[in-house]
Amino acid sequence: MTATYDAVVIGGGVNSLVAAACLAKSGQKVLLLERSAAVGGQSRLDEFVPGFRADPLGQDAGWLPPAVARELGLSGVDRIVPDPTVAVPAGAGQWLSLSRDAGRAVEQIRRFSTKDAAAWPAFTTLIAKLSGFLESLYLLPAPDVDTTSLGELIPLLGVARKLRGLGRKDMVELLRTVPMSVQEVLDDRFENGFLKAAVGAVGVTNIRQGPRSGGTAFVLLHQQVGAAAGAIRGRGYWQSSPDALARAVAAIGARHGVTVRTGAEVARITVEDDRVTGVVLDGGEEIAARTVLSGADPAQTLLGMVDPIWLDPEFLLAVRNIKFRGNAARVLYALDGLPVFPGLDGTPAALAGTLSLSSSLDDIERSADDAKYGRVSESPHIEVQLPSVRWSTMAPPGKHVLVAQATSAPYRLRNGPWTPAMRDALGNRITAAIARVAPGFPELVRHCEVLTPVEIEERYGLTEGAPTQGEMTLDQILFMRPVAGASRYAMPIPGLYLCGAGTHPGSGIAGGPGWLAARQVIRDGRENRGGKP
Repeated sequence: MTATYDAVVIGGGVNSLVAAACLAKSGQKVLLLERSAAVGGQSRLDEFVPGFRADPLGQDAGWLPPAVARELGLSGVDRIVPDPTVAVPAGAGQWLSLSRDAGRAVEQIRRFSTKDAAAWPAFTTLIAKLSGFLESLYLLPAPDVDTTSLGELIPLLGVARKLRGLGRKDMVELLRTVPMSVQEVLDDRFENGFLKAAVGAVGVTNIRQGPRSGGTAFVLLHQQVGAAAGAIRGRGYWQSSPDALARAVAAIGARHGVTVRTGAEVARITVEDDRVTGVVLDGGEEIAARTVLSGADPAQTLLGMVDPIWLDPEFLLAVRNIKFRGNAARVLYALDGLPVFPGLDGTPAALAGTLSLSSSLDDIERSADDAKYGRVSESPHIEVQLPSVRWSTMAPPGKHVLVAQATSAPYRLRNGPWTPAMRDALGNRITAAIARVAPGFPELVRHCEVLTPVEIEERYGLTEGAPTQGEMTLDQILFMRPVAGASRYAMPIPGLYLCGAGTHPGSGIAGGPGWLAARQVIRDGRENRGGKP
């Protein structure tokens, strides 16, 4: 058995890196184990053909809570919010583009609806207020609704004050909006279908539901946490590279003494006398540790790495019932030039945002219906980004990379598993859909690679290919994430913690779960030592 560590952290994503850095900063001896050849997790770059790279799962930078950056002493990791942030095809060679600046967005919307243009500033202001309240929730551990402890009640009282701080009108609006469908929210305020499609697509990000499903308004608010004021999809991207945050946090961890081992896959978390004792690697090597934190998703950790004899059957059943439901395929294109989208400003800066190719919420809903019945959609909802426009190092000079995300392409199909023929057919449909708004696109394609949720699961270790590590639906957030009764990062086995996006506050909150998990480990350690540092 190798040397004993205070903590072993499983996984090399941002959350695991943050947890490791925070623990090392507190004086603990920390080992981080990553099964791939490099850290970075979902932001890890993939060279899918020589000279062409992409981060297939990257949609935006997410929200880095300022408290996390302060605790780590993180600086110099800048983000860019593109302008426009999103554009949708609007027929007859036109596009509706939404600027990151609310005033310019009003001018763009006015071309399609004067009524909607007038309503836009108030709408973006309201979304910013409501998502701002979520920010305050996301800086705290998930609330313990059964607590009687004064120490636990004080943070809850702080949240209650922030809720009241919204004012009566906005407080009522928050409580009304969260359970609604994103379509209801938009139908209440706007008349133009293109505008509703541009905004409503955010509400079905990484979930297997359509815009008419209850709770998708919450997904919209969650995806807006940390967005630039007045902007939809305004979280932007890291200026230097997709993995800039991961690299910066890894460097901070190294300065505090974190040992990182790549190519080290954990096969088993060891337990003796009802307490974690360490891990065993795939090759049989045993590593002793008083604490193990896993950035892998709850199913990978609790069903795959822990012997079930140490866990209550009811708890295991709850974990098995977590909804992952990976529902999106990615297609990586190596291109011989920059595609031309008639009706859009063809400058690289104008193509740095997201192109959402569904022109109506009905189109997105029909795509979601296919997944509901276990089918790969014949007309998937497709969103396109050009990483090589954001970062020139993603492709050789004069060449480009395009990443398309297509929903609905469910992990589980009614008529059997994915086949290579089905994967290729989906890729061809996506190529044809892009060609409808970018004539000549197929001729630019040098190479394309289709990643179904099955390939995403295999490559990134994500159950059912779900980047969220559990859908961000109303029954899987706050004190119900990952499961009710285990939302405070500590699992039923003493010494075992989760620190990934499968815990509160969920996906898209860069480093938030890892930071809160590390704080819980440190707090528990102090309590076990009688409050001594």
